[in-house]
Amino acid sequence: MQDTKDLIRRYYDAFNAGDTGGMLALLSDDVRHDVNQGGIRTGKPAFAEFCAHMSRCYRERLTDIAIMASDDGTRAAAEFTVNGEYLATDEGLPEANGQTYTLPAGTFFEVADGLIRRVTTYYNLGDWTRQVAGPEAA
Repeated sequence: MQDTKDLIRRYYDAFNAGDTGGMLALLSDDVRHDVNQGGIRTGKPAFAEFCAHMSRCYRERLTDIAIMASDDGTRAAAEFTVNGEYLATDEGLPEANGQTYTLPAGTFFEVADGLIRRVTTYYNLGDWTRQVAGPEAA
């Protein structure tokens, strides 16, 4: 269980450092990436493409990270706060102009052979949209 918690901590340390390569090194080649209200991506190349897109549109730092793991270490979860800035307009979303947001979120993980095999993230898209759209959109 502690090895799994350490793995997830390293994943989030790499995220907060903007180190996509560091994140990718912790993933299995066939990683499954489920994104809140989005599609399923499979494999490191698709995950890297997603990270590049996110880095272009958003600057995020995660705080208050709480990591939990099953006794056998095959599953983990993390709850955290996303502190972000909306940098470039993402397709189908409100126009970006540097808005900031704070959002509770969580991720579920599957772990095998010391690597992350699944990353499933959830957050409240409606809350995020209200924060970046401004009071005139309410």
